[in-house]
Formats: sequence, C-alpha cells, structure tokens
Amino acid sequence: MTLKAIWFDLDDTLLWDERSVEEAFTATCEEAARRAGVEPKELEAAVRREARALYEAHEAFPFTKMIGINPFEGLWANFTSGHQEEFRKLEQFAPAYRSASWTKGLAALGVDDPELGRELGERFAAERRKRPLVYEETFRVLDALKGQYKLLLLTNGSPDLQKEKLAGVPDIPGYFDHIVISGEFGEGKPAASIFRHALSLLDLAAEDCIMIGDKLTTDILGSGSIGMRNIWINHHQVQRSDEIVPAYEVSRLQEILPIIASLSTSDLPAASR
Repeated sequence: MTLKAIWFDLDDTLLWDERSVEEAFTATCEEAARRAGVEPKELEAAVRREARALYEAHEAFPFTKMIGINPFEGLWANFTSGHQEEFRKLEQFAPAYRSASWTKGLAALGVDDPELGRELGERFAAERRKRPLVYEETFRVLDALKGQYKLLLLTNGSPDLQKEKLAGVPDIPGYFDHIVISGEFGEGKPAASIFRHALSLLDLAAEDCIMIGDKLTTDILGSGSIGMRNIWINHHQVQRSDEIVPAYEVSRLQEILPIIASLSTSDLPAASR
C-alpha cells in the first residue's frame, strides 16, 4: 500500500542526543580533572554507574521506564510539566539526584567533596543545554519529505524536556503535522496504545504509515506490534538477534529516502533487507 505518513523518533534519529550527552560529560569531567585531579573517563564511567543506581532506586522509576526517560536525561531535566503525580516526585528529586550522582562518582575515585559534586551536577546540566545537536542530514531529509507525506513526531520522554530539546532546534517542529510526547500521553513506546493514538490523530491505518527510529525495543517493536512498517537506523552497526526484526535497516538517516520512494510507488509488501 502506498505510504501516506512518515513517523519519526526524535532522540538519536533527528537529534544527535548521544553526542550531546557525550560532549557534556567530557566538558564536565575535564573541569573535575582540573579541580580534583581525577581521570575524566574514569569519572564519567563512575557517574554514569552511580546515576543509574540512584535512578533505578527511586520510587518513580517504574513510571520513568514506562514513559521512556533514561537516567542521563534525569541529570539535566527539571520535570516541571506532565500531569502525573510521578512528575512532581521527579521534580523534587532532580536537584539532589544531580548532586548525588556526581558526588558519588567523585567518591568512587577517592575524592570526598560534596560541594564540587553539586557544582559538577549543575555544570553538566548547563553543558548539555549548550548542545542541541542534529545530524547533518536531518533537515535535508525533512525537506525532501515535507509536503509529500503527513509527518508525525513520536518521542518518549518528559514533556518539558522534549519540548526544550525541540526549542533548541526551533526549525524542527514546523515540519510536523503532529508531535506526540509519551509523558503527555501517559504511556511510552513500545506500548501499542501510543501508536494507535498517533494513528487516530492522522486518521490513517497502520499500513499507510512507516516508523523511522534508532531503537529496536521501542520504535521497531512498537510499530511492528500494530502491523506498521518501519526502518531501523543502526548507527553503530550492532548485530541484532531475530527477536525484533525491522522491515528495513539503514546505517544513516539519509538512507531512508530511497526506501520511502520505492514504497510510495509500489504496492509490494515490505521485505527485510
């Protein structure tokens, strides 16, 4: 069936979130090295480990997992919006979480300095906000598709943080007919409910649409569960199992264009690459 709508994930599909986080860690850990003599990469590993442990121990963790908010987003998110009670708990938790993650990371390397930990927690959030990075082909791809298809953005995350990311690259939202954020909907990818909700906004059937995303366990699993075609962007050429099988696999965003063109001119069913 001819395509009528293209759906995009946001983080590490259109926005280069992984690089933004890595650069923020590098800048913050280099500051820590200057002030405390720690090895930057060792500190980054320690902070990532401590942050994950603290995050998973919090009472709202099951909710964050359902919505799709990872621990490193919590290191710079404020959680000021979203109607669910869990967001208010996360809003209260966030400042102490940032401080504790960096303080415990320093302590793991033998540095007992809570004030430095607090400063680094604030520094990381500021460094991440400086880096609203996109892939070089993001706008080229969106330009090629805008006007030919309905475009929908389907992203997991906290409403305030995802909107802040979009505000950092203000040209992106105008490309989309609809933007769906899991924290506003109340459930995240791969839940079939959020995909069906997006279909209802477009008034289309699953076979009219295709999902583009970088995560097998959310974008590809969720879209596949409702009979929707999908393209997995495998940035790091990882070897997948046969547990979750995308209809198509590419290594860069720009490689989706010939696939979409072929599907738009053919009624043949999608086949795995």
